[in-house]
Amino acid sequence: MDFTFNDEQQQFADALRRYLDKSYGFEARQEIVRSEAGISAAHWAAFTELGLTALPVPEAQGGFNGGPIDMLVVMQELGRALVVEPYWATAVGIEALRIAGSGEGEDAALLERAAQGEAKLAVAFHEPLARYDLFDVATTASGQGAQHTLNGTKSVVLHGAQADHWIVPARLDGEIALFVVARHAAGVNITDYRTIDGQRAATLEFNGTLARRLAGQHAGAAALEHIADYGTLLLCAEAVGALDALNHATVEYTKTRQQFGQPIARFQALQHRMVEMLIHAEQARSITYLAAMRYASEDANERRRAISAAKVRVGQAARFVGQQAVQLHGGMGVTNEVAAAHLFKRLAIIETTLGDVDHHLARFATLPGFAVVED
Repeated sequence: MDFTFNDEQQQFADALRRYLDKSYGFEARQEIVRSEAGISAAHWAAFTELGLTALPVPEAQGGFNGGPIDMLVVMQELGRALVVEPYWATAVGIEALRIAGSGEGEDAALLERAAQGEAKLAVAFHEPLARYDLFDVATTASGQGAQHTLNGTKSVVLHGAQADHWIVPARLDGEIALFVVARHAAGVNITDYRTIDGQRAATLEFNGTLARRLAGQHAGAAALEHIADYGTLLLCAEAVGALDALNHATVEYTKTRQQFGQPIARFQALQHRMVEMLIHAEQARSITYLAAMRYASEDANERRRAISAAKVRVGQAARFVGQQAVQLHGGMGVTNEVAAAHLFKRLAIIETTLGDVDHHLARFATLPGFAVVED
């Protein structure tokens, strides 16, 4: 299978990398993290101009109808630069509207605004005490037709306080349904906070909050799982970019750190360790590319297998490469003054978002076709 990017995808990646290298360096990123907003309106406008916000949106709503491979190209570059803007959250929200929305009326209008960079989105996957179980939904909805009211709490909603609209799973007559809630709706309490990797998350409390039900052909529990798989795929792609950046930073640091009168990069034992780090990153890349190809499969179990396999291998690579990078950096590897520490933190959060290694191993094992081979 050929995973080579086409000319258009490569040109897009090159343009995005040039912008990030020039305008989103480590110090600039740190200033954004320390700011009250935690994100940058100027960089969001630049992303819109580059076409990032329009990329995942269907052509009918003013977008470029970018598929998983196109998004993989983008997320790798964002991961490499440790971008803290709410792009992942918005892209997953767009996919939620594509899967569960009608493609018409208010759904179409919201997609058009997202394409133009005028609306940021977030999907409220998590609930307190639910751990990684997407279907452990205690938030309830009541009402008829399109308009409903929500009651319940969503936790760790990534960039929840920065979003203009949320896609919220809730139980309606015992079944999971998906709803759109505007940020300005009455009866919402938002608690915004910074996560250890410099990103933002929020707890959302709904108290009789007005919501609009997504009434597309697929807008239930299966859709929620599909949307989560998309989010997981994008996280894996981001992790691949972060792994590349961490490996590069580690190699460069070992070229400058001196021991016994020579750079530690000359020590064969450390060279072997850095080769192992590279192998982990390449394996993570290969299985993520495969997952991107399988995401659109009509066989839902094939999609689930590919996504969970990628999350497992990426999580393992994130832990190994991160730990080795910190050891090779020495004490500097855990300080806020070097990018390596922040890359390790981001990889650690990615590993635990939407299911950690153990969760996805268990999910993979429950899928049809899995068998334990005994010696």
